[in-house]
Amino acid sequence: MIKQLFSPKTWLLAELVSGMALTLKYFFFKPSVTINYPYEKGPLSPRFRGEHALRRYANGEERCIACKLCEAICPAQAITIEAEERADGSRRTTRYDIDMTKCIYCGFCQEACPVDAIVEGPNFEYATETREELFYDKDKLLSNGDRWESEIAQNLLLDAPYR
Repeated sequence: MIKQLFSPKTWLLAELVSGMALTLKYFFFKPSVTINYPYEKGPLSPRFRGEHALRRYANGEERCIACKLCEAICPAQAITIEAEERADGSRRTTRYDIDMTKCIYCGFCQEACPVDAIVEGPNFEYATETREELFYDKDKLLSNGDRWESEIAQNLLLDAPYR
């Protein structure tokens, strides 16, 4: 202890000086890692789980076949589906609602869907002023799917090796 008190390192404050030199190096010579958020956005993972969307086929028909697997697997019970049979014998949804105030963004609905109809898209900027705006119906989900289709398709393509 006494030997350490009388060492030149202690009296010359070598650790303090080296720490300050490192700080000044990063302050003046290294590029900033801060992004200007509203105008610049950081990268998102292809597996990012954001705002929900219902997808359509290329011909414009909705993908959901009303199997209700997403409703059954949802741990928060945030999804409500009602379906009916069409004239050609296929089943389609008449009502597809998601209560986003209940949703825990687990991604189980997306994993359970056999036709990739319900997905969690790349949008994370969907703040609302009222809770009622967070109750998504079929029209809102389909419009989200139409708006984000290119990004969603690209993310599903990148995620395909891991599914």
